[in-house]
Amino acid sequence: MYINRIKLHNWKNFKEVDIPLTERVFVVGPNAAGKSNLLDVFRFLRDISKPGGGLQNAVLDRGGISKIRCLAARTFPDVEIEIHISEYGSNIPIWKYSIGIKQETRGYRQPYLSHEKVWKGKKLILNRPDDEEKKDKERLTQTHLEQINANKEFREISRYLENTVYLHLLPQLLKHPQSFTGPDLPGDPFGKGFLERISKVNEKTRNAWLKKIESALKIAVPQFKEFNYIEVNGRPHLEAIYEHWRPKAGKQIEEQFSDGTLRLIGLLWSLQEGDGLLLLEEPELSLNGAIVSKIPTLIYKLQKPKKRQIILTSHSTDLLNDRGISLDEILLLMPTVEGTSIKTASSLPEIKAMLEGGMTPGAAILPRTKPQNINQLTLGF
Repeated sequence: MYINRIKLHNWKNFKEVDIPLTERVFVVGPNAAGKSNLLDVFRFLRDISKPGGGLQNAVLDRGGISKIRCLAARTFPDVEIEIHISEYGSNIPIWKYSIGIKQETRGYRQPYLSHEKVWKGKKLILNRPDDEEKKDKERLTQTHLEQINANKEFREISRYLENTVYLHLLPQLLKHPQSFTGPDLPGDPFGKGFLERISKVNEKTRNAWLKKIESALKIAVPQFKEFNYIEVNGRPHLEAIYEHWRPKAGKQIEEQFSDGTLRLIGLLWSLQEGDGLLLLEEPELSLNGAIVSKIPTLIYKLQKPKKRQIILTSHSTDLLNDRGISLDEILLLMPTVEGTSIKTASSLPEIKAMLEGGMTPGAAILPRTKPQNINQLTLGF
């Protein structure tokens, strides 16, 4: 399955959005346009659906409704999200899920549902609140999506959303986890527990995935020879062996890896991990441009057998210069005074004309994302 349409109302940067999605999506736009906030919609739905999650925790983890609601919200301040889910390869929705959230005006000021609706095909099978819930608003502090005893008819949606994977690996967190104290972030989005994540996969599967990563690293990393998972004093580690004139001098563990090597390992692991929606944030960071240029093809080859949707953000011309990327797959975010707008690149005639004239997607689209007065940036220095 995959999410083939999303509608947003008052979600962070986005006052109003209604946009189709494909099985592979590239999100581009200026800094602070809301690329990460768009990905966070899917993480938010995952956090509601997952065991131990729920609406209250998902909102609290993001600082409350005031931090979620778009600053441009006015007359209708509810935060609303609607997704359409289709079978992979089809754009006909088999499920629709819609949620509206507001905040109590007094008392505990808890978030609660203004509505929760589910369609199976064209049939509406859930429409909250009902008459009883209107009399007891405490019941509206939880979604049916998160309740096993209430989501039997549409549990398929919950199972799909809770399998969403997000990993934006920060090399310093992985190399020196002891230096970053305090509670871990829900879902470990930045890879502090990446080694534990690897250790929990059964040995046969883990070895198969690492062998594929080893093959890629032999091509991408000079003198790279071998890649292994090891345990030292009960703690998991990644070990790389490089060609060296001294037999034992070429061994390294993850804290000695380059940032680019670690990011590439995180990307390749994520592409193999699970078959639910995968969210990737700027996978090009720290990587050589030649490697980055192969990411779209790599994604396509690994997602197709699993029928898996992948949504990624990027600023990279190298990545977007792949002529195999369709304009339908590219979402262009543009900030306005009334919130960020989103358009598919295929809806812009001038971009279509540029590609027909021989330009690559990156050359046609990325210049639109640069600050208007960028040439003045150095004048103050």
